[in-house]
Amino acid sequence: MGTDSSLLYTPLYTLHQDFGGKMVPFAGYAMPLQYADGIMAEHRHVREQVGLFDVSHMGQVRIRARSGSVEDAARALERLVPADIVALKPGRQRYTQFTNASGGILDDLMVIAQEDCLLLVVNAACKQADLAHMQDNLADCLVEPLEDRALLALQGPLAQDVLSSFDGDAASMRFMDVCMLEIDGARCLVSRSGYTGEDGYEISLSAKDADRVARQLLQHQQVRLIGLGARDSLRLEAGLCLYGADIDQTTTPVEAALEWSIQKSRRAGGVRAGGFPGADIILEQLEKGVTRRRVGLLPEGRAPVRHGAPLYADAALAEPVGEVTSGAFGPTLEAPVAMGYVATPHAAVGTELVAELRGRGVPTRVASMPMVPARFKR
Repeated sequence: MGTDSSLLYTPLYTLHQDFGGKMVPFAGYAMPLQYADGIMAEHRHVREQVGLFDVSHMGQVRIRARSGSVEDAARALERLVPADIVALKPGRQRYTQFTNASGGILDDLMVIAQEDCLLLVVNAACKQADLAHMQDNLADCLVEPLEDRALLALQGPLAQDVLSSFDGDAASMRFMDVCMLEIDGARCLVSRSGYTGEDGYEISLSAKDADRVARQLLQHQQVRLIGLGARDSLRLEAGLCLYGADIDQTTTPVEAALEWSIQKSRRAGGVRAGGFPGADIILEQLEKGVTRRRVGLLPEGRAPVRHGAPLYADAALAEPVGEVTSGAFGPTLEAPVAMGYVATPHAAVGTELVAELRGRGVPTRVASMPMVPARFKR
């Protein structure tokens, strides 16, 4: 299989080819949609054993304050995000969002605190815009893209067993901890996190080591390569947002049911309340509520209800109340699963709605998220 000059390639491209990955364009990269076993089998393997994902297309960025103080870097980043970054201790990470002046989400990201800097992981499709946004607004910091890095995700209930066989310190990590581990001689920055709802790790390492380390992980019989298709169905069952589908510049963190990621210190009355783009709108929404909310959805039958499907309050499809933003078949639930935005009066768990699928109504129930319970190691 030749390469397409219009696409970018991760350091694991040859590995995907060797394992029969079906490559597709995604966020400007050639990425594996699935392997020979197929999406359903890959999804179940992650829930039961361990999956290895290539997420090297994501952006990795380092922020250093010109003063040399990591607290100064944290205070600077708080000008762009609604989370409490100052209180983030070295060796921990936190989920947050870049917001715009209207409270919309420019991107969602992870922030890792280290002794001397902050490390960010941002979405592939947004990384150039995110980089420019930070460089334009953080003049008191050095903002550096880490171009020579790869990122792997090892996800599933046996992930600890596998990673501990390389470095025993993996076992003592808890959810959102970050530390340096050695895997097959490579120094890796590892977080106990991921985007599947399962226990697992994300492994940042030098691009030159990525192929070798991935192949060593795959020597464990419990570990299989997993593509984008199963990554999507796993995160959907886990109630996790996909940027560009479930959240974007027109959705606020409160509408998106992400207010848990805005700590007390940044809210009205907090020690560093507001000060981020759209703060007046977001803080008012936290206090007074919103007119629509992101919810989990469980459609009846077997057919998935996909992105863009209208949602109605009635079987006659006469009273529109929202729209599906993500939908797929959930292999763990053995049923369709979806997320979407609905008018707040219809957002309560258990509310009966109707989704429109090819001109017909599909009974759909609002469900609590995650739809499949998370198994993070707290």
